Amino acid sequence: MSDTAAAGSAGRMHKPRKRGRPSTLRLLFNNTLATTGLAVLVAIVLAALAAPLLPLPDPDVTAPADRLLRPLAEGHLLGTDALGRDILSRLIWGTRVSLAVGLSATLIAAFFGSLIGLVAGYAGGRVDTFLMRGVDMVMAFPYILLALAIVAALGPGLINALYAIAVINIPFFARNIRGITIGLSRREFVDAARLSGKSSAAILFGEVLPNVLPVIIITMSTTIGWMILETAGLSFLGLGAQPPQADLGSMLGDGRKILFTAPHVSIIPGLMIFALVMSINLFGDGVRDVLDPRLKSGALTRPVARTAVAQEREAEPRRHSGSVLDVVGLNTQFHIGGDIYRAVGGVDLHLKPGECLGIVGESGSGKSVTAMSLMGLVPTPPGRITAGSAWLEEEDLFSVDDERIRQLRGADVSHVFQDPLSTLHPLFTIGDQLTEAIMAHRPMRRSQADEKAEELLRLVRITNPAERLKVYPHELSGGMRQRVCIAMALANDAKVIIADEPTTALDVTVQAQILSLLDALRRESNAAILFITHDFGVVSAVCDRVAVMYAGRIVETGETEVVLARPAHPYTGKLIDCVPVLGQPGRRLDAIEGRPPVVNNLPAGCAFAARCERAEADCREGDIPLAAFGEGRAVRCLHPLKGEAADA
Repeated sequence: MSDTAAAGSAGRMHKPRKRGRPSTLRLLFNNTLATTGLAVLVAIVLAALAAPLLPLPDPDVTAPADRLLRPLAEGHLLGTDALGRDILSRLIWGTRVSLAVGLSATLIAAFFGSLIGLVAGYAGGRVDTFLMRGVDMVMAFPYILLALAIVAALGPGLINALYAIAVINIPFFARNIRGITIGLSRREFVDAARLSGKSSAAILFGEVLPNVLPVIIITMSTTIGWMILETAGLSFLGLGAQPPQADLGSMLGDGRKILFTAPHVSIIPGLMIFALVMSINLFGDGVRDVLDPRLKSGALTRPVARTAVAQEREAEPRRHSGSVLDVVGLNTQFHIGGDIYRAVGGVDLHLKPGECLGIVGESGSGKSVTAMSLMGLVPTPPGRITAGSAWLEEEDLFSVDDERIRQLRGADVSHVFQDPLSTLHPLFTIGDQLTEAIMAHRPMRRSQADEKAEELLRLVRITNPAERLKVYPHELSGGMRQRVCIAMALANDAKVIIADEPTTALDVTVQAQILSLLDALRRESNAAILFITHDFGVVSAVCDRVAVMYAGRIVETGETEVVLARPAHPYTGKLIDCVPVLGQPGRRLDAIEGRPPVVNNLPAGCAFAARCERAEADCREGDIPLAAFGEGRAVRCLHPLKGEAADA
């Protein structure tokens, strides 16, 4: 057994300790700034809550004999103000008041603003118009001027300042929540709730609200600090806390007249406002991360522009010198929490110029991950390439720098994805996107790029290409959009085209047209095609060779006609048995029993053994290599089929 095979066997037999997905605290503590903000905020809150228990002098008692004492004066750690009041005592009690007002104003604004946004976004029509025009009227006034007007009407005071701050922030919540609700109210799960007979209130608060709640919480976490600043601003102007009550804004106001003679009276509450608001904002970033579904799935940071390459052993040399693409020993893993998912566990494949290789397998077998690994499109985290090489002619894709990968993407290697509606940008015309793909790799004038784009649309059999360049993706049918994606893949004469299930979502007529088009284009341009599918019927139409994948490994490979006529691996035979044959209505189509194994806990031996009728004891031991099985064929099986499927 080779070193590579031995390492693969060890990796497949290893059962990592399961720790599940990262906890909320782990997600929070992974963000250093958020953790720092939380620590500072907790310290400030605890000090404010403990104010009645701390041995502090009365914050409102004046002592003219002790006025304007400097910090570290005897009996006054932070000094005194112009009336001889202890600054430390007033700072802690004032922080307590500012926190209470900021939090209360945020809750009031969030409740009423979110309620308005939910109702307006879900109801639409006149209700939406009435509510949002009222919100627009509030937003039309400068916020500080409106707050001053409200306080002037109600009278100076802390409670009135609280109401004023809450009112001017209601539109902020209403606008944000309305936009999200409009999108959610047109989703399929809401339609399903309506069909089930639920009332509008039940749908709004039972279906829509849970999806909006994370946004509300995130908005609140980033708004509390702003509310504290606004309250401090009103108190600074004398419209908030009234003497002798202290809050951070009124303390700033008390010290403005003596800023040059006793700067500590203003600087100390100013620093407290800075520390409080900054800690809240940093903690708000951490809350956003905790509520991020992608981070909660196990990736503790957001994805980078290219898949991380962390080779655990020396890169593999090329094996097929005449191939345009030569992949050797590719291993791609996903590290989620304490689990390691071995999505691709040692894949070897090669493509000659003008050749079409089909990768076939059930969903989750590793087909798309294999293809996306080649150009570093697997998101990191949680994905990483841990072993192997991918040679594009004489260049190892896993050893070049990020700039070189960017140059190769769309130029030498291009992708055609499964869903063209999500691949194409909805806000740009077809022409804009085609010319962008061309000009990204070819320095030319826009007029020349437009001519090239029109030529590409004509090449993929789109009628009236000049007019089609002016339309948006949603104005085209599914087959037309897929043709546009193929045109983008051909824009720069790519050497390798990766077609990732490009016909799955299309009807059979359009599917046949797309397959015929791809086959004709690759023969004309001599481009190699890596065709990913789960349908052997599609493979038989366009592929010269086929590689069957299961649980992240290739289990059989060979020429398409030979594999279809005489499958060697039991899994290949069962996949072929699932394909209906025209003219044989009585042919039995048997589903494959059982399910593929989870790739974070692969069994020893053959991963298909649990679903295989031919499995024996030796199939569940050690690592089973991909061995030669006749000319140009290989199979990963100790007891391969020998004509049984073909004769059945």
